[in-house]
Amino acid sequence: MTVNTQMPSPRFASFRHALAIGLACGALTWASVANAQTAPVPSNVVQLQASGSVDVPQDWLTVRLSTTREASDAATVQNQLKQATEAALAGLRAQVRPGDFEVRTGSFGVYPRYASAGKIAGWHGSAEVIIEGRDIERISAAAGKVPGMTVGQMGFSLSREARRKLESQVQAMAIDRFKARAAEIAQGFGFTGYQLREVSVSAADEPGRPIYARPMAMEAKAAMSDAPIPVEAGTSTVSVTVSGSVQLR
Repeated sequence: MTVNTQMPSPRFASFRHALAIGLACGALTWASVANAQTAPVPSNVVQLQASGSVDVPQDWLTVRLSTTREASDAATVQNQLKQATEAALAGLRAQVRPGDFEVRTGSFGVYPRYASAGKIAGWHGSAEVIIEGRDIERISAAAGKVPGMTVGQMGFSLSREARRKLESQVQAMAIDRFKARAAEIAQGFGFTGYQLREVSVSAADEPGRPIYARPMAMEAKAAMSDAPIPVEAGTSTVSVTVSGSVQLR
């Protein structure tokens, strides 16, 4: 009888090693699947949400002033709009008070005007200057005195400071309602309490509708009237929603 005493080839040894690793990984994978299938599913888990909201007077006024120009070439329109914008800003900068009376530029653009044949027949453009802040009386008065510009749009909203202050208050309200709701559900199902599993908190500010300049006000402005623009603030709703799941115990 002849006995083969040769060592296995390196290629065969590598194959056996890879096969052993593959079998081991397969066993581990199967064990993981089996464990996942047999893992206990949490029982007595309830999904719920609660909200808190407060209606507050809007304290931030934004007024958009605009002007338009037309000419046969784009450079002329651009220069005219630039001069009108600089003149408006120069007359308003002296009244600037951060948070109460702020001034900034808005949109600025020059566009071609086409004839019926599709050729450029001229150029037109528009520019905006925006006044905004909490000093509603001063803003409405200043908006009616800017030369060369008319009021295109006005809108009220809630200032960042007011919103931030209210969100903490409304959030506490929503959390208290969530806890009370969870306790009520637990009691209704015959449990003595609950354990919080997961929760998310989201805040939203629902602004009022924008207020547009009324035609009478714009006609008065076109006649260079210095009368303040008539404005009246509405309300905004600050709301916070708490949602999540609890396990009844």
